[in-house]
Amino acid sequence: MLTPESLEGHFTLLSATARYDALRVRDSPAPDADLQHLQPLSREEVLEMLALGEVIARKAADGRQLSVRSARDAGASWSQIGAALGMSKQAAWEAHGRWIEEQAARHRRSGGAGPDDDSASATRERAGRPGGAGE
Repeated sequence: MLTPESLEGHFTLLSATARYDALRVRDSPAPDADLQHLQPLSREEVLEMLALGEVIARKAADGRQLSVRSARDAGASWSQIGAALGMSKQAAWEAHGRWIEEQAARHRRSGGAGPDDDSASATRERAGRPGGAGE
């Protein structure tokens, strides 16, 4: 059975998006498309498209939070990061904190993927707090 977990390691964000888009175009062709040359999606392909959608969402969220970490490392304040994300500095900081915790939990569950508790602690320390030192 296809699951996001079974697909995640086989796709980059770019390749997952390309495959998803190819399936989506076949599933919802443009109004002027030549429908004679398009085959409807099979059940397996529809399920693959659903799982790929989740893979894309996860990879995009991870990429977003890695960019937040890079922004902090580059000296950006939580106010600047929040503005870049279209949210408050507090909401940006809280989302980043949840992501750090999710990564550490992933490590505990899998025994390898994601940061261990010490790395997660160091990442939290580097992130700081809105209004704290470096803000």
